[in-house]
Amino acid sequence: MASDLSYTALSAPWWPFVFILVAGWLPTDVWRWLGVLSSGRIDETSPFIVAARAIATGLVAAVIARLVLYPGGSLAGIPDWIRIAALAGGFLAYLWLGRQTLIAIVVAEIILLGVPWMLGIL
Repeated sequence: MASDLSYTALSAPWWPFVFILVAGWLPTDVWRWLGVLSSGRIDETSPFIVAARAIATGLVAAVIARLVLYPGGSLAGIPDWIRIAALAGGFLAYLWLGRQTLIAIVVAEIILLGVPWMLGIL
């Protein structure tokens, strides 16, 4: 029995899982393994690594700024000043409470959800 492998025939329930595996997991995992294999030989102070870290940090900052200043979905229903206060509160908690990322996230979430709840916005 010949199998139809055309694009329109890919309606089998297992097809999305194969696509995720091939298009999502495999390319990502290759780079992860290359990073693991080369991590012992990379100097953390090299200009390339410093530049890569700066670019990654800049991208994360840009995503956070976009979420705070131009949110979508249910986050858009929270006033700007509360979103900015949550960002500032989380950052201050990070600095003052031992540079613990999880604590900073919890503080920001408490501000982001607690203030609107207390004001009756949520």
